[in-house]
Amino acid sequence: MKEKELQRLQNLKQIEEEIYNKNANIQYICGIDEAGRGPLAGPVVVASVIMPRDSLIEGVNDSKKVSEKKREEIYKRIIEEAVSYGVGIIDQDKIDEINILNATKLGLTTSIKELEVKPDIILVDALNKIDTLGIPYNSIIKGDAKTYSIAAASIIAKVTRDRIMRQWDEIYPMYGFEKHKGYGTAMHIQAIKEYGLCPIHRRSFTKNFI
Repeated sequence: MKEKELQRLQNLKQIEEEIYNKNANIQYICGIDEAGRGPLAGPVVVASVIMPRDSLIEGVNDSKKVSEKKREEIYKRIIEEAVSYGVGIIDQDKIDEINILNATKLGLTTSIKELEVKPDIILVDALNKIDTLGIPYNSIIKGDAKTYSIAAASIIAKVTRDRIMRQWDEIYPMYGFEKHKGYGTAMHIQAIKEYGLCPIHRRSFTKNFI
């Protein structure tokens, strides 16, 4: 690993290291992030991950800053190294029922329940008033760009959701889900106008396009 990348990763781990150093009883820090709050179709996916304290996986970063091919490679290493990880997938019907913010919070709680190891503290990207099952948490604005474990969670969430959307693309190829993953691109909006909505579209997000 190049010195510059090593330095970047060490900087990304500063928040976790401060937490470890302040409290000797803390053994497991869990990072949580989501993918899919903004799209017009498909689920919102929330990932929780506990990484070993000494983990330094090259390329871990905010998933938006990593190419799709590279995310897949890093994802494989993350799940191999992780102490534990969990994923909460909330579909479009539930999003329409309870709204995207509440759906994201539900996905967060679901992902924590999926963990096989209980964390001592949770670091979450910019969410508050959440049910962490009694586990203390810190909400960090732009946490996926500032914190190693949240960045790792962002990659799990993004790769998981992208895979789901590629599967939906096989069923509804006319919408181009493999390309835009359900986001409101010009191509996607044109397809909605031409073909109407399919079952995975979020009705509460697409009222202006039909």
